[in-house]
Amino acid sequence: MSTIEKSNEPDKVSISPLLKRLAYPADPGFQVSADDIASAFALIFEDRISLFQTAALLTLLHSTGKDKQADVIAKCSHRMREAASTIEKASLEKAVKLRGRAEGNYNGGLCDIVGTGGDSHSTFNISTTSSIVASPLLMTAKHGNRAQTSFSGSADVLKAIVPIAPNIDAVTADNIAQVYAETNYSFLFAPNFHPGMRYANPVRRGLGLRTIFNLMGPLANPVEWAIEARVVGVAYQSLGPVFVDALKQAGAKKALVVCGEEDLDEISCAGYTNCWRLTEHPNPNYKPSSESSGSADSSGDDEQNSRTIVEVDSFKLHPSDFGVSTHSLSEVFGRKMPEDNAKKLMSILRNELPRDDPILEFVLINVAALLVTSGICEADTSNMGFGDDGKVITERGPGGGRWKEGLRRARWAIESGQALQSLEKFIEISNKLQ
Repeated sequence: MSTIEKSNEPDKVSISPLLKRLAYPADPGFQVSADDIASAFALIFEDRISLFQTAALLTLLHSTGKDKQADVIAKCSHRMREAASTIEKASLEKAVKLRGRAEGNYNGGLCDIVGTGGDSHSTFNISTTSSIVASPLLMTAKHGNRAQTSFSGSADVLKAIVPIAPNIDAVTADNIAQVYAETNYSFLFAPNFHPGMRYANPVRRGLGLRTIFNLMGPLANPVEWAIEARVVGVAYQSLGPVFVDALKQAGAKKALVVCGEEDLDEISCAGYTNCWRLTEHPNPNYKPSSESSGSADSSGDDEQNSRTIVEVDSFKLHPSDFGVSTHSLSEVFGRKMPEDNAKKLMSILRNELPRDDPILEFVLINVAALLVTSGICEADTSNMGFGDDGKVITERGPGGGRWKEGLRRARWAIESGQALQSLEKFIEISNKLQ
């Protein structure tokens, strides 16, 4: 059944057939698939449907709950990435391979830490700060934008750094490999990589409600194909299982989806955090093609013929699992302007805060989670240098993770000055880009 028809507007098409099927779902002949919805999103990024129909589509997806279905999130995110500015893969892969340092089960690939936003807690810019702190150890590709549901978005806080801020507007698909040739860290400012989003942004602002775009963002990193590991925070509990399923459908193999029990899209410093994890394991049923080619039973079995399988498990984390104390969310309140948060960010990177500062420990546990998820904490030796004592903490906590080792490494990144140097290098390079 067609989802589009001719429009009265030049250069536009109409998705009225799709909108009608969404609006009247009781008719069994009016079922809507994730592919149908994703096809409509592809038209949004090409500016081929009107703002009115874009608004109707987003609203109907929200009211029907289809914007919280894993296959819809995964397939719409895929269309968003397809519409992104083209990055020359070979150059980026070469730069990452030359700089990335494999350790433990980490292969040296790009990593990201991001939240969906919309949790209403207005905490400090945790994921942005965490991405910088992790970068001496992990190649980091922080994908972000201006504030959508908070006072200070990731782009806002970086632009507010003084005396010289990173020129995030200058980092593009054309020069991202150049950036990674010189530093482990880059911020990928969403408008630079997703030009088609400008056709949806007026509608998002006008609707004034959270839409599927909030959920697509963490899956729309323009270097998604190069992401080895990520931590994604979601704003409410029921979204956890959905989002980890969407990540799996999108091809992710190392990921941790987290939601603080206060419905917080970070690992909570105040109490327990619910976690859903994707991990890749060798497939015990794998048979090389030479062994299985003559078997009619196995010729069509994709899982059996795959070297690895990706499994989902769930568990809870508590600040004590990282070896730190709890802090109430009121102590990490971030309902401040970007300038205030930028000052705090720089104080953290300059190692100016007490070791038990609430915001510092809030950052550290989230960095630690990314380090554990990447696999780097599985190394039984430590070669970080710069004052690292080399004593790996092998204690395991929930889910079998070495969470205290993750925190030890996160502290090292700050106290050694390496995290600050990583940001300073990005500032230097980004301000030289033409």
